[in-house]
Amino acid sequence: MESTPTAGENIGVLRKARGVGQAKLARQMGITVSYLSKVETGIRPATPVIVAGAAKALHVTTARIYGQPFSDPSEQADLLNELRGAVRRHTLPKEDTPQQDELATGLKRAARLRADTKYLELLRDLPKLLGQATATALDSDGDAVAWGQVSDLYGCAYAVAHRLAQPDLADMIVSRQQWAAQRTWNPAAEAAAAWNEAGTYQSAGQYDDGLAIVERAISHFEGARTNGPESMIVLGSLHLRGVVLASRHRDKNATEIHLRHAKQLASQLTADQLVHNLTFGEGNTALYELAAHIELDQPNKAVEMATPLADQPPAGLKPNRVGRFFIDLSRARLATKDLDGAEDALKQAFKVSPQMAEIHPMSREVLRVLFVMHQRTRPDLILMAKRTGLAT
Repeated sequence: MESTPTAGENIGVLRKARGVGQAKLARQMGITVSYLSKVETGIRPATPVIVAGAAKALHVTTARIYGQPFSDPSEQADLLNELRGAVRRHTLPKEDTPQQDELATGLKRAARLRADTKYLELLRDLPKLLGQATATALDSDGDAVAWGQVSDLYGCAYAVAHRLAQPDLADMIVSRQQWAAQRTWNPAAEAAAAWNEAGTYQSAGQYDDGLAIVERAISHFEGARTNGPESMIVLGSLHLRGVVLASRHRDKNATEIHLRHAKQLASQLTADQLVHNLTFGEGNTALYELAAHIELDQPNKAVEMATPLADQPPAGLKPNRVGRFFIDLSRARLATKDLDGAEDALKQAFKVSPQMAEIHPMSREVLRVLFVMHQRTRPDLILMAKRTGLAT
């Protein structure tokens, strides 16, 4: 395997570059030397918790450990630079105010591309579209709807920056989303920005700080005393973010509390719905619960819960959620030593959301482990590894 190292490999490289022995690093991370050795050599995957622990001990960012996920980064780099420029010019858009129907078409396309995990296509559209939406809002004399469109577009931009491993850009985008959301006078838009703000802490492995952001956002949103389906979707989504952060922080009690609140809210909706780029309902809540079992070292529970969902994922969920479900299922099956099942789940992820599967750190880690575990002769596995740049 070559070309684009995975997180587990990078931990070993960074450790050696800093002259740190395995015993010392393992002690600082709170794991055994044997476990660390298996992560570095590809027998065990580098989970988000492991990456966060290694980043803290080695005094690097989690992004440095995850590394560059692209086998050919040239196009992505050019497009990301264009997006950086557009985000930097948040009060000085180059674009003029477009026709209303042109902007509406662009906004719908951006939301669809985000949900379909077509990140490169979305990245090509975002700089111009952000400029057009911002110009419209600046010319609108404070129209809340126009600023809401800008806020939601920054939500799409955050998804791209997060998934393409650009944490500094993601931080800047969140600040711009908050800037736009505050001009909407809409608590739901501000809560959606807080959801992404907590996501930046999640990406950095700072789970306790992320939880603090979520809990503050929940308190603020509940204080606004809004009602209706939109409120339930926004509040439920904040609790789901709390489920991820709490489970990675290994706080089982907080995980259960956030999950219980999410389930109560989801039970009042007839189906999963999308508001401000937040998906919420009983189906998505089930997928978050499954992922929490994995983070809390309960892969058997995750596999058991996934059995009916693998054949028929919850109706109404977009590829960004279904693809992530199959990546999580591959993790759970790998943890239960079901190598064939892990490979099958990854194949489903590549089918449903190929761009996500190619660059998601956990799909890459599962692939690396499957290779090391004497699976190199399997044609489908080799094909997936080539698509991720893990093999040539």
